[in-house]
Amino acid sequence: MTKTFLRYQTRITVLSSFVILGWCLLSARLFQIQILQNEYYIGKGVQQGQHKEILKASRGNIYDRNNVLLTRNISHVTLCGNPSDIIDKKSVAHLLSQCTERPTAYYTDKLSSKDSFVFLERNILESQCDYISQLKNYGVILKKNYFRYYPFGSTGSQVIGFTDPDNRGLSGIEKQYNPVLTGTHGWIIKKRSGTGKSKRDNSYPYVDPSSGSNIQITLDIEYQCILEDELKKQMNATNAKGATGVLMNPETGEILAMASIPSFDPNHPGDYPLEHQKIKAITDQFEPGSTFKIVSATAALEKNMVRIDDEFFCENGSFFYNGVRIRDHEEYGLLTFSQVLEQSSNVGIIKITELLQGQSLYQYIKKFGFGIETDINLPGETRGFIREPHNWSKISPGVISMGQEISVTALQLASAYSAIANGGYLLRPKIVNQIMAHNGKLKKNNDSKVLRRVASLETMEILKKVLVKTVKMGTGSSAEIPGWNIAGKTGTAEKFINGSYSETKFISNFVGFFPAEKPILLGVILIDEPKLGFHWGSTGAAPVFRNVAQRIINMDDSFQHKQETKETLNKNNLWASSKTVFSEDIQNPVLLTHPVKIENKECIVPDVRQMSLLKAVRKIKESGFTHTHHGSGIVQWQSPKPNLIKTCGSICVIGLN
Repeated sequence: MTKTFLRYQTRITVLSSFVILGWCLLSARLFQIQILQNEYYIGKGVQQGQHKEILKASRGNIYDRNNVLLTRNISHVTLCGNPSDIIDKKSVAHLLSQCTERPTAYYTDKLSSKDSFVFLERNILESQCDYISQLKNYGVILKKNYFRYYPFGSTGSQVIGFTDPDNRGLSGIEKQYNPVLTGTHGWIIKKRSGTGKSKRDNSYPYVDPSSGSNIQITLDIEYQCILEDELKKQMNATNAKGATGVLMNPETGEILAMASIPSFDPNHPGDYPLEHQKIKAITDQFEPGSTFKIVSATAALEKNMVRIDDEFFCENGSFFYNGVRIRDHEEYGLLTFSQVLEQSSNVGIIKITELLQGQSLYQYIKKFGFGIETDINLPGETRGFIREPHNWSKISPGVISMGQEISVTALQLASAYSAIANGGYLLRPKIVNQIMAHNGKLKKNNDSKVLRRVASLETMEILKKVLVKTVKMGTGSSAEIPGWNIAGKTGTAEKFINGSYSETKFISNFVGFFPAEKPILLGVILIDEPKLGFHWGSTGAAPVFRNVAQRIINMDDSFQHKQETKETLNKNNLWASSKTVFSEDIQNPVLLTHPVKIENKECIVPDVRQMSLLKAVRKIKESGFTHTHHGSGIVQWQSPKPNLIKTCGSICVIGLN
């Protein structure tokens, strides 16, 4: 070894060691990359050369019971791209100008940008531009989104609900059935060039989006419109805080209409208080007052403790019940069982309840479905409130029988009276008829479900007759419709505020159904805090039921107008056997908002759908009808339906959007 090597031996050794170590580390890293992490880095490489694009799925739609479309998915398109990738800028600017009516120069400036990405237009309607599909050929990127639109605006909005900007349901059916309505997004793999531009390669995999399922609900949008219109008119006429209504088929449990006023427009939900979005028929509970008297009456009849002609002394309208004074609105003396309900005597119903044990009363409260959810499968439903008998005071049985110390919902009240109407069966309320896949295949059919038998057919037939008398000659007379047997019961409930019952704030309510012989329509009407004079169930709520029923009778041909004979009107035998006269020419005195002049001449209902208001009105007048309308824009629906034969001079209702 030379002296030089020996001199630098240590340095050479150290340096060689570092070289060898570095080589080992490099070899290990190469082994890790090429052998151990081979798939990972291949994937990274593929990622850099590919681009995965999400294909948005369309949300399923909601239909009413007659397959009227209650929601729409409007396709919005965002146009963007890299100006350097768009060669024929002049043609692109010209096509865009034709779509939007912006100046061509506007788009020429955008396409002259030095930026690598620009938005040409955001969220324009696909229907707005006939040339959108052509723009792809010029290098313009099209990004499609769906916007939820509600063609009937506020009509039925609380039940239908609405979605957020990402198409997620936030209330009503939209929220409750969001997993069903939401589709499955698809995807496509595109090849990415070195410049970052993506394009389709048929050899790359893709998955088509799958649209969400469609839902048919039980609402009838025409019934819904009538109910909301009458609730709104009465709320305004009585200076009430609000109004709520439910229309139901007592034979099937189907909800035909359900609304609260004030309402909201789901197309602009942020413009309204959250309170207006609630389905108050299931979320808000209240003391029902006299409409609850049917529970004690049913229990007493079912247990054979009373007969319809049994008499009760009503203490001339006032007596002390376990130390508490109970008053009637009239000074009644002797009243029969039937008259106690007809005249809504508080004293009388307490004396009937005294025949029962507290446990029996509680049993029938539960049988009628109070204190438990109806299981309608809508968000926000409350149970109502009833204490168990061991928590009752001495006066509880009596005051509960007259509708105090208990809270119910409007839907619970509708379900309970449906059990009377259909002969004794409590049904689960039904809001969804069926669920259909986007290809039209039936996925689920919701049949009506009987929860239990409340009472015998004989008991319910007696109660039906009593409720008919209540409308014929009792407190429910303002719900009477000539020619029809209407069954119903009024309720006037003082609000319980700060530990005592208010003398100025009431809930006026009425429950009715018809035709009493075979009911197919039941309604619950609540007027919240009307001005005094309209706070009675007879003056506040009952007239709304009458107006709603009259409009439906005149609109819907499934209701046959039955003209009663003198024998049928005999007070001692309301349902006496007699010859029934059917007449399609008979019109009720009130149709929609004002009386209609009756003529014998018949006219054919014109088809005015998709017409402007001006053209529709002209067509209706030329055909011999009068009109009323809701909304503005283009006619989306009409009632009666086109081509039906109706009495000339009748009103044709049109809904516009």
